[in-house]
Order: sequence, then C-alpha cells, then structure tokens
Amino acid sequence: MLVMCYTVIKAPQMESRTGYVRYTDTLPIGIVMRASSSKLIVRLFPFLTWARPTRRQNRADAIAGITVGLVLIPQALAYAQLAGMPPVTGLYAALLPGIVGALFGSSSLLAVGPVALTSLLTFAALQPLAEAGSPEWVVMAIWLALYSGLMQFLMGAFRMGILANLISNAVVQGFVNAAAVIIIVSQIPALLGFDTGAGGNWLSTLWQEWQHAPWRLVATAGFGLGGVAALLLLGKLTARLPAVMVVTLIGIAGSYLLGFGELGGSVIGPVGSGLPQPSLPLTLSVDQHLALLLPAAIIALISFTEAMSSCRTMSRITGEPWDRNQELIGQGLAKMASGFSGAFPVSGSFSRTALNAYSGAKTARASLIASLLVLISLFGFTELLYHLPTAILAAIIIVPVTRLIDVRSLTRLSRENPKDGMVALVTLVVTLVTVPNLYWGILAGIAASLLAFLHHHAVPRIIELGVHESGGFRDRHLYQLPPIAEGVLGVRMDASLTYLTAPVLERSIRKRVDAAPDLRTVLISASSLNQVDSTGLDTLQDIWSFLDARGITLYLSGPKLPLREALSRTGLAQLIKEENIFATDAKAIEALT
Repeated sequence: MLVMCYTVIKAPQMESRTGYVRYTDTLPIGIVMRASSSKLIVRLFPFLTWARPTRRQNRADAIAGITVGLVLIPQALAYAQLAGMPPVTGLYAALLPGIVGALFGSSSLLAVGPVALTSLLTFAALQPLAEAGSPEWVVMAIWLALYSGLMQFLMGAFRMGILANLISNAVVQGFVNAAAVIIIVSQIPALLGFDTGAGGNWLSTLWQEWQHAPWRLVATAGFGLGGVAALLLLGKLTARLPAVMVVTLIGIAGSYLLGFGELGGSVIGPVGSGLPQPSLPLTLSVDQHLALLLPAAIIALISFTEAMSSCRTMSRITGEPWDRNQELIGQGLAKMASGFSGAFPVSGSFSRTALNAYSGAKTARASLIASLLVLISLFGFTELLYHLPTAILAAIIIVPVTRLIDVRSLTRLSRENPKDGMVALVTLVVTLVTVPNLYWGILAGIAASLLAFLHHHAVPRIIELGVHESGGFRDRHLYQLPPIAEGVLGVRMDASLTYLTAPVLERSIRKRVDAAPDLRTVLISASSLNQVDSTGLDTLQDIWSFLDARGITLYLSGPKLPLREALSRTGLAQLIKEENIFATDAKAIEALT
C-alpha cells in the first residue's frame, strides 16, 4: 500500500532564473498539489528562484550596475525631453520600472527603463491630443503607460506572447529606420539652439536667432555638436567608460562656468527631487481614454519587439533561456509601475542591456544597483543637473539613435526576400509621411505583411513529378525527368490544402489533363499537405468527379494523419477507393511504374 502512494511526478528545483523548472526527484502523490502551487509561485514571483550570489558575482554586478546607472541618469532626462515630459519623470521612469522589470522579467541582463523609440511613440501619440509638457499631457502619458502595460501583462498572463509575431521583422526594420530619422530630425533644433515654434521654418528661425543673439546660437551649437563629437570619440575609445555621464558632467561644468543659463541659454532647469508619489489621475474624459487605446496597443507591441531583440541577443551570448510570456508580464508591470510613478511608458533598452553585459553583469542584481543609483540621484544630486544644456540632451538622444539607421539590413532584406523588402519599404514610407501619427506606419506594415502572407499561400508551388535516380519523386522539369509512366500524371502542391490553395490545385490539374488527352492516371502526392479544411476536401471530391467523368483514375500517396482521418470521416476514402491511396510515395512508385 505504501508503494501505491508514489508516482513519477518530479520535484521542481528552484534554480532557473527564468521560471523554467527542472525536475529530478520523484515525489509522493500527496504533495502533487504543493508542486503545482510552487510552479505558480515561480511564475508569479520569478525572483524567488534567484540563486544565492557569490562574492565574485556581487562585485561584477556592482561594477556593471554603477556603469549602467551613470549612463541611465542622463539618458532618462533626455528621453523625458523626447517624450515631452518634465525632466524628473525620466528619473521616475528609470527607478521603479527598472526594479520591477528585473524582479519579474525572465532575462537577467535586460535593462528596463526609458528608451528612445518608446519615448518617440509616446510623443507621437499625445501630440494631437494635448500640449507637450502640460498637466493634461502628463496625465495622458501616465494613462498611456498604464494601458500599454496592462495589455502586455494580460498577453503574458494568458500566454499570448505569440501575438507579438504579428509584427514581422520587415515591419520592425522599416519602422525603426523611419523612427530613427524622425528622432534625429526632431532633435536638430535643440542641438543647434533654435526654436521652430514660430511656423516651423528652420532657415527663417535660424536667421532670426542669429540676428537676435548670435553668441547664444554659437554656444548652444558648441555644446550640442561638441557633445555629439565627444560621445562618438569616447564610444570608439572604450565601451566600458560611461561616455554619456562624462559628457553630461563636462556640459554641466561648462554651462556653469560660462553662465549659459543666466544669459538666456537653454538649460534643463529645476529637475525636482524625492520619491515619486504614486497616484491615479482621474481627470480624462471617456473620449480621451478611448483615443489612447490604439497608441497603447502599438506601444505594447513595438516596445516588446524591441525588448525581445535584446533578450534574444543576450540569450545567444550567455546561453541563458528566457520566457516570452514571463517577459511580457515583467515589461507590463514595469510600464504600470512607471504610470503609477507619474511617468511615461518604458521598455527594454538594447544599448544599456549591451553595456550591462559588456560591463560584466552576472545577474539581475546589476539592474537593481543601477536603479539604486537613480534613487540616490533623486536625493541630493538633481540640483547639479540645473545647468545641463538641453543641447547635450539632444546629443545624448541622437548618437545612440544613429545606430538604428541600418540601410544595409534593408538592402539585404530586399535581396533575400523581395516581398519582405517591399513590406519594410511600405512601413518606412508611411511612417515618415504620417508624422506625427506614427502608428499608421505600423498598421500599414502589418497590413502589407498579411497581404504578402496571403499572396504567398494563395499562389502555392505546384510541380509535376518524375522518378529521380535516388528512387523518390522530384520536380520533373527541374531535373529533366520523364513522366512517372506512360499515361500517368503526378503532381505535388507544397502547401496545405485549404480554401486559399485548393482552387489553385484544381485549376492546375484541369489544365494539365486538358493538355494531355491520353492520360489514364493522375497521382497527387499528398506528403506535403499538412493541413486540410472543408474546402480542400470538397475540392478533392470535385477533382475525383472531373477525372472519373473522363475515365481517369485518381491516386493519392503519402497522406498524413489529418488528411487520412478526414478522408475516412467524409467517405472520400471509399469514393477514391482504399487501394488507390498509398501509404508512401515509394509504394506509389512501385505500383505505377
């Protein structure tokens, strides 16, 4: 009786960073429920599986965390500017979201916080709805973070991560290249020191600024272009040096010594300090909430695609597995944490993740240390940021974004698959044309991808078969083979037999039969027909009827289980006759030759 109390259910070992559970030991059946509960707990709280760190790991994580944190602080301010938000909200977006993303995500090296692409999408979504920097703008940005985060969380909770595949690589490449151009162009006025608010005419505004205060224009351009040059130079010299923080400190010192802000130069000004005050603003109308849903969905999909690319890259480097659905949960919670902190949507940063790995990070504790640095800056160091020129922030935005422009990838994509190249081009052009409504570029790209997919599957490859010297069927015309036998036509369609493809197969067979009046046998190699629907079954019956009326026998070879079961269930197997359905192509060759 005691033996009967045991089963082959295995005990989970809480070792995996990602929530994957390893099974080694058998358990009594009496604690099966506890094993199931532990799996749920692991999924809800993946950080409980973190292994105890070694001293070496702690040291490596500390160095990497400080390095990333020194880059994160000025970047957070810059991306807040890009999103049209108050500077302090950038630090809020880097604080709690970074902690939440590290605790609940699946990739130990993914750095979560404000990023250029998501900040641009935030600005683009809100620009038609409110004035940048206004209280209404801030409230709408908060709700945008909450909605996009909730969408990601629900996708992960219900294991719907596959929805992220709706955005193909071609769409992502086209959109990212277009977005990079838009970001760079949008930062040029701040980089050079002129305001395009009066009509948006760059040349006239630049000339007016030069006439009014040429020294200010020169000084601002000096900070901006000097910042770009310094970032590029330091980036080439060493990747370990936090070049962004170095340039920031130099910019603050130079601005302070020159009295740049007092003389009318554009500086960041008061940043604010202290912890964010969690809140849920309830001042928006129903129409305003509805207007945020589509941009929120776009941000949820695009930002997760960006995070996925970082996770995949880190996984290839470290060999660490990651869970798409768990990462959706982590990213969703991070966005909601940002919203409750009074900030804007966040995402996984590819540049800071790469810096994290290059700096020697071993665990997610490096991200916690980076967030700790942001926390320290909020208590006593934000006053030092007062004199930071906005031109430096523009340089901090522009330099990393230039790496997103990848014409070679677009060219290679077009060369490898012209349809994907066309999808990328459509996405890029529509995104540029529809500024500031960038989501139209994404929607156009998705629509183009679906059309390309449908076209590909609606025009399947159908070949005429011959017997190759290897003993199997091959493309008769490609290999210059004779027919299978005299009076025998063999065809194969490399696609599923569905409402899209079945009519194409029928037309092909009818055309070939009409062109060969001496045919007595038609063989359909069904080995490539992985799926079949009702239209496909009806089409098979129509093909049989057409051939039978002409005295031609229909044979099938190699049908897979779904098709075989469907033939038996519908009576088509009896209609075609069981002896005319061969289990394999080899048996068909043996019988017909």
